[in-house]
Amino acid sequence: MSRSVRSTTRDQRILRAALLFTASVLVLTPFAWMVSLSFTPSEVAFGSVSLLPANPTLENYETAIVDANLGRALINSGLVAIAVVVANCVIAILAGYAFAMLRFPGSGAVFIALIATSAIPASVTLIPLFLMTKGIPLAGGNDLLGQGGTGLLNTVAGLTLPHLVMPMNIFLARQYFLGAAPDLAEAARLDGAGEWRIFSRIYLPLARPLVAVIAIFSFTGVWDDFLWPLVATSSESVQTVQLALTRFLASGNIQYGPLMAGVVLATLPVLAVFLFNQRSFISGLADGSLKG
Repeated sequence: MSRSVRSTTRDQRILRAALLFTASVLVLTPFAWMVSLSFTPSEVAFGSVSLLPANPTLENYETAIVDANLGRALINSGLVAIAVVVANCVIAILAGYAFAMLRFPGSGAVFIALIATSAIPASVTLIPLFLMTKGIPLAGGNDLLGQGGTGLLNTVAGLTLPHLVMPMNIFLARQYFLGAAPDLAEAARLDGAGEWRIFSRIYLPLARPLVAVIAIFSFTGVWDDFLWPLVATSSESVQTVQLALTRFLASGNIQYGPLMAGVVLATLPVLAVFLFNQRSFISGLADGSLKG
């Protein structure tokens, strides 16, 4: 390689590193300032532009947890998120495998119809979902016909219901399994293995990156959801973290220190889930989710 080519390559690397560093600073500075404000006393929150508070305090976190009822809201959001992640990992992976590997009459039309539902705006389905949740038989004082009570409204189960199956996760699972080697299944069938054994012993262990992708998408989707909890709940005892933060902000007396503390607490679970599954997530996007 000539000296001019090596020099050009080095300059490109330096330029790329400079651009990545600049982008990282632009993205991380607001987050760092948010964390700084969460440890800064409210009376001096905007008295300095320093990212290191002079007298750090945990009082803002105590105020956020107590006054905004954020502790209960975090528990509610956690319960909903866990149920949604588990349900989507199970249902989406099984359905995606079936659409990719077990062809049956009408599978293409069913899959297209299923994915087409992702194009429907959430506001369009809001009223039908509300009526369905309210009309669950034998729940919330309802009779066998789903009348007379509130159904699953104002319950954690009601918050979970609309997110149990996300069509895009089924799409990702199907695309992943379409890229899997079909020879493995054919060899297993020749050895007398059934479809469930083929799925559970061969393809499922290979789908760990897919599980990570679905888990992260499901978690962030339900954790950040605001519209459905706003419609489906009226009690603070079952509100989610996003709803609790919004009500705290709209209370009239805005306390930026406790508000930033609440935002930090609401952000940490998302960061933890992503960092824990980072390698598998990137591998899933590169190897499976973008195939097909």
